[in-house]
Amino acid sequence: MLKLHLATLIALAVLFVGCGSEERNTSVAAKQSPAADNTARNVRDRNDAAPTPMDQGESEGDRTITQTIRQTIVDNGTLSTNAKNVKIITQNGVVTLRGPVDAESEKVFIVSTARGVTGVVNVDDQLEVTVKSY
Repeated sequence: MLKLHLATLIALAVLFVGCGSEERNTSVAAKQSPAADNTARNVRDRNDAAPTPMDQGESEGDRTITQTIRQTIVDNGTLSTNAKNVKIITQNGVVTLRGPVDAESEKVFIVSTARGVTGVVNVDDQLEVTVKSY
């Protein structure tokens, strides 16, 4: 009986020590990983004054504007994934563009695309060109 308890205690001690080292390794890896690219933007999006996709206009005109811009962006094979995923929010003909793009040329393309769509009254360009660090 004593041998069984002793064996159980040794097994638990090994597990305990093993778990601790794994947690230490995980925390070291987590500290070395960079923060998500859009963390600061997500905090900014919580501001009630900043339009989010939930603020998309419900009118047929607003939906058509957003769909047209999105389709043109997605159909462009030269744009980065970031550029294809920018936020496009249309309210009463005013288009807000937000999010990161990988190059100034992508920003120019997206803004000019939005300005060229019929029914657009104004374009609020909040696109940000990200700086890649390797």
